[in-house]
Amino acid sequence: MKKLTTAQVDRIGRIASLMSILMYVSYIPQIISNINGNPGNPIQPAVACINGLFWTLYGFFKEKKDWPVICANVPGIFLGAITFITSLM
Repeated sequence: MKKLTTAQVDRIGRIASLMSILMYVSYIPQIISNINGNPGNPIQPAVACINGLFWTLYGFFKEKKDWPVICANVPGIFLGAITFITSLM
């Protein structure tokens, strides 16, 4: 298998970070449905919130902060929590 260049790995990281953010932003329609009285299952957004929290902590406490990991997962903490909370309303 061909070894990837640093630039290629960086590009993959940027795409992965963007996809992570989009994954969490996709909770917004579920939040709207929850608020409108059509609540979804709370388990998945709760797990996403916890997952985002742990990845953010991991990126923050590394010797050299991993800002792409942090930035990609902070939305998951908030949007996962909001989705979880609104699904219980």
